[in-house]
Amino acid sequence: MAEVTLPQEMPSAYEPSLFGTYSKKIGMWLFLLSDSLTFGALLYSYSYGRISTPNWPTPFHSASIVNATIMTAFLLTSSLTMVLAVRAAVYRDATAQRLWLLATMACGVAFVVLHGREWHKLIADGLTLSVFPKLPGQAAGGELANVATTVPQFPGTFFGLTGMHMLHVTLGVIYLGIIALRRKFIPVLLVFWLAAWLGTPSYSPFHYAAHILLVAAAVCTLIVWLKPKVYDSSDVEVAGLYWHFVDLVWMFIFPLVYLMSARIF
Repeated sequence: MAEVTLPQEMPSAYEPSLFGTYSKKIGMWLFLLSDSLTFGALLYSYSYGRISTPNWPTPFHSASIVNATIMTAFLLTSSLTMVLAVRAAVYRDATAQRLWLLATMACGVAFVVLHGREWHKLIADGLTLSVFPKLPGQAAGGELANVATTVPQFPGTFFGLTGMHMLHVTLGVIYLGIIALRRKFIPVLLVFWLAAWLGTPSYSPFHYAAHILLVAAAVCTLIVWLKPKVYDSSDVEVAGLYWHFVDLVWMFIFPLVYLMSARIF
C-alpha cells in the first residue's frame, strides 16, 4: 500500500487571531470604542453648553463636592480591587477572585447609592426635567427652580451625562456579579430590584428605573441557563476592561461637571 505524504505545513482551520489576542478581548475593545463616542458626544454637549452660555449655573455646594469626591474615591478603590481580581484569576485563586469581584461590586453599589442621593437632593431643590414627576411638597421657588427655565440645557446635559454613566456602573455591577456568582446572582439581583422598587417613592425617577434590574435579571437568566460555564481569567480580564473604562469616564465627568460648577462663596 502506497504511503501518502502529507505536506509539512497544513493550513489552519481558523484564521489567526487579530493582533494576536483572543476574540472576546477584541470584541470588548470594539464595544468600548463605540461607547466612547457616546460619552464623547455627551461631554461635548455639556462643554458646548457651558462655553456658549454666559450665566452657566453653579449649583454644587461644598456638600455636593464632598459627596462627589467620596463617589470618586469609591470608583478609584474599585479599580484597585478589579486589578486584584484579575491577578487572582491569573493565578487561579478562585476564592480570592470572587472576593475581589464582590469588593468591586460593593464599591460600585456605593457609588450608585451616593449618586442617587445627590440626584434626589438636586431635584428637591428644583433642578429637574419635564419628564420627572413633581415631588410632593416641592417648593416652587426652590434654590435651583429657575435653572430649568433660564438655562434648560444644564439639567438636560447634566442628567443625561450622569444618568448614562450611572447606568453603565449599574450594568457593570451586574456583569461582575454574573462572573463572580453565576446562577446564584440571579436571586440576589431580584432582591435588589424588589428593594429598589419598594424602597423608592412612586414620584422618584429611580422608582421606574428600578425595572432595569428586572430586565437585567431576565437577560442574565437566559445567558447563564442557555450557556452555563465557569468564567476563566480571560473573562475576568475582559470585565476589567469594561470596569476601568467606566472609571475613566468618571475622571472626565467629575472635574468638568462638579468641580468646574462648584459654588464659591
